[in-house]
Amino acid sequence: MGTRITYLETGSQDPFYNLAFEEYVLTHRGTGDYLLLWQNDNTIVIGQNQNAEEEIDRAFVEAHGIRVVRRTTGGGAVYHDLGNLNYSFITDAGEAEKLTMERFTRPVVNALRGLGLRAEASGRNDILVEGRKVSGTAQRLLDGRILHHGTLLFDADPGMVAGALRADPEKFRSKSAKSVRSRIGNIREFLREDMDLPAFWEYLKTALAGAGFVGGGLTAEELEGVEALKREKYDTWEWNFGRSPAYDMMNRRHWDGGSLEVRLSVKGGRITGIAFLGDFLSRCPLEPLTEALRGVPFRREDVTEVLERQPLSDYFGGITTAEILETIFHVCE
Repeated sequence: MGTRITYLETGSQDPFYNLAFEEYVLTHRGTGDYLLLWQNDNTIVIGQNQNAEEEIDRAFVEAHGIRVVRRTTGGGAVYHDLGNLNYSFITDAGEAEKLTMERFTRPVVNALRGLGLRAEASGRNDILVEGRKVSGTAQRLLDGRILHHGTLLFDADPGMVAGALRADPEKFRSKSAKSVRSRIGNIREFLREDMDLPAFWEYLKTALAGAGFVGGGLTAEELEGVEALKREKYDTWEWNFGRSPAYDMMNRRHWDGGSLEVRLSVKGGRITGIAFLGDFLSRCPLEPLTEALRGVPFRREDVTEVLERQPLSDYFGGITTAEILETIFHVCE
């Protein structure tokens, strides 16, 4: 991030609008550094590559009027309410080898430490306070620009978090099974001196933007563009639920880099369709990869050849080529 950071607010608590606003800034503001702070009310936000129906407790979601929306970044599903504050950094990606989560989590960790919290970055994409998760983050790359965004659990309702999301038992198979409720924490619990969320918002605005803080806004024409993107993409069933087609074969594995599920159709020995699902930390849409695999013989050496020509770390985060191949060709017992 540079020295001058333009601060933007969406002025909305509508998740479909907020994600459209964020994406519009990424795709239409091609220069400069931006910080967005925003809130979604009563929402599950699922990762770009997740199967929506498998991540949510449908009965609980409908009983509590919870909205479900898909974001354009990887990672897992998260519950948002008005006790949760979200932040987005949008800036130049810079050199690929310097493209780390730490570049963006560091200012957030430092901001929390500035309030006297014992905060630290941990694992693939989490920020912890005293061993409990208060933030999860994800990234998207587009034309030399990067979006890095994250949640900040300030005073969220843990019962809603636990009820809305369907915990994946596979994640706990090799660990002691802790509930979602016990693994997350609220920032407010750890504060030495209490503050409410508006005060935290105000603090974070200056703590993250620093001395280069500049207030900004979108033009009327840009706001019309946000509304159009919301209407044509984020409001649609096709985007939020329709991206998980049924396939003839399905394999699923858990790796250090996240869960990976492969669904594929094979006809005449060739791949006719393939989808990768999971909470892995992709930074780019997977369509170029799935298109490249269409028509390829369903043999390890042929699939390997295609994979080795692709920027797999952008697609799958920390999941390796060998692990992707193992998932594709793993025979479920």
